[in-house]
Amino acid sequence: MSSSLLSRRAFLRRCAAASVAGVAAPLALQLSHIAEAAAAASTDDYKALVCVFLQGGNDHANTLVPVDPEAHRVYAAARGALALPMDDLAATRLPARVQGQLWATAPALAPLLPEFVDGRLAWLGNIGPLVRPTTLADYRARRVPLPPRLFSHNDQQSVWQSGQPEGALSGWGGRAADAVLSGNSQAALTCMNLAGQAVFLAGTTAVPYMLSPSGVPALAALEGGLFGSAACVEAFRSLVTDTAQPHLFAAEHARTMARAIDVNARLRSALVDVPSPVGFNLSEPLGLQLAMVARLMAARGTLGLRRQVFFVQLGGFDLHDNLTARHPALLAQVASALVAFQAEVDRLGLANQVTTFTASDFGRTLTSNGDGSDHGWGGHHLVLGGAVRGGQVYGTLPPAGLDGEHHVGQGRLLPTLAVQQLGASLASWFGVPASELPQVVPGIEAFDGAALAGLMAA
Repeated sequence: MSSSLLSRRAFLRRCAAASVAGVAAPLALQLSHIAEAAAAASTDDYKALVCVFLQGGNDHANTLVPVDPEAHRVYAAARGALALPMDDLAATRLPARVQGQLWATAPALAPLLPEFVDGRLAWLGNIGPLVRPTTLADYRARRVPLPPRLFSHNDQQSVWQSGQPEGALSGWGGRAADAVLSGNSQAALTCMNLAGQAVFLAGTTAVPYMLSPSGVPALAALEGGLFGSAACVEAFRSLVTDTAQPHLFAAEHARTMARAIDVNARLRSALVDVPSPVGFNLSEPLGLQLAMVARLMAARGTLGLRRQVFFVQLGGFDLHDNLTARHPALLAQVASALVAFQAEVDRLGLANQVTTFTASDFGRTLTSNGDGSDHGWGGHHLVLGGAVRGGQVYGTLPPAGLDGEHHVGQGRLLPTLAVQQLGASLASWFGVPASELPQVVPGIEAFDGAALAGLMAA
């Protein structure tokens, strides 16, 4: 099928989805979806997934660090000048051995250690995109399919979020939202993006709502006055919302505009009485974004929302140079924002109903390029929330050095835990029926379903 035909079909599909998302249960939903939505509505519950994307490729080797003396020596020999000193890691040691070894988080992540100790934060060891379980021999012989365009920023961002390279039409966050979309009175606010374009939130039916972390912007032509004339404002409104037009696309554009104006007004009204939460550093991008996510959650009742998926992002992780100075500052921002966010979630009474997780383009090389690290594959990520069975590391952490079958060269980790496994675990907790998981997370059938079966409480 030609790319132009695919693009036209995608456009028409999105137009059709947008035309029903704000007013009724999407007709495309299967009966299982409708039943799930009805169950959500009847119990007055709320659940949200929050993806915190570390754009650029987080350096995994200075995120979780081996601290047994011999293991740390091997790690330091491989990392060179990038290695974190043993003395700096004493305060962030995990309380129990993992796979027979002691590990510590980066010192900058110290504020999150209490969440791990309290059992609300789990680490995912060596997770990344895979098509099917892959050994080093498989990789070298190219005898199993591999994720497309490995080590490419744009493509691996897309593969993490959707399972497909750049150009994918939907992500697993949006497809999970498809399953529960009709349970929300304002379905257009189910998937909310505070960080710019991201395929993660796009579904087959769900359409991401783009929102500034500073607030809901006013529509200048309608609310700020057009040429200082009320008559001009009304003429403009009538023009852009007139659905009685013979041309299909013009009529659809008018319906979309009318709905956008209505949703924008409803959201602004709902947030008027919701103050900015305390504890966030609003001068930092991630703190500002997560503070707005918390405000949106506080307005969930007013907006009739029972299921939501959020996407926030922090850039700057592509540290080919100056890693030892810049990486700790980025991780400190992650820790500060996540601690403040979880405290606000607790205050809202949503401790067990909001699950936050990190993701990134890829991990990076264990070896140094002189002043930084280069593009890798697998990496280490966290999952945080009251429903998380935390206090442990899921998956397999790599041996400390460059020997063995845990890397494909330069300390690039060959993932032993697939993104699909995380997606299936979180989607199940979110309310996606087991029968729908292959549609939400394509390829999940190839992986061990028990690997993350214990990650989330019911």
